[in-house]
Amino acid sequence: MVNIAASSFVAILGFAGGLGVGSALVALLIVLDVIPRLAQLAFAYRKSIWFETAVVSGAVFWSLADFLEWRLWLPKITSLIIIGTFDGIFVGMLGAALTEVMNVLPILAKRVRLSKYLVSLVIAMVLGKVTGSLFDWLVFQWMDDNS
Repeated sequence: MVNIAASSFVAILGFAGGLGVGSALVALLIVLDVIPRLAQLAFAYRKSIWFETAVVSGAVFWSLADFLEWRLWLPKITSLIIIGTFDGIFVGMLGAALTEVMNVLPILAKRVRLSKYLVSLVIAMVLGKVTGSLFDWLVFQWMDDNS
């Protein structure tokens, strides 16, 4: 009985986590206007359904690949080139979308009357990101290996 309850709890927790992550991804895509902006840059307004379908298909495919533990046996150099290209495209597009959203900072600083502290605000954000990344790479990563 306890085993069934534990399994049910894990299943519900996994489902809730999946809904949370999926909702966050959709919210990110909507807030950053990734698909409409991509259609605008590609001059493909009428074909934006293809971009939407590609995003959904990619999410479904890679979820299945992860859950079913699919393996793709390619030579290392080929897989590195293919995966590196797609990773680069994804990171580049996400970076471009975030860059456009960063235009919000000057507007926010003006409305909250922090315009004279804008440089300090950006430096604080950068230092916080760098410090968190260094802590994760140099400290937190090694804490997992010792257990």
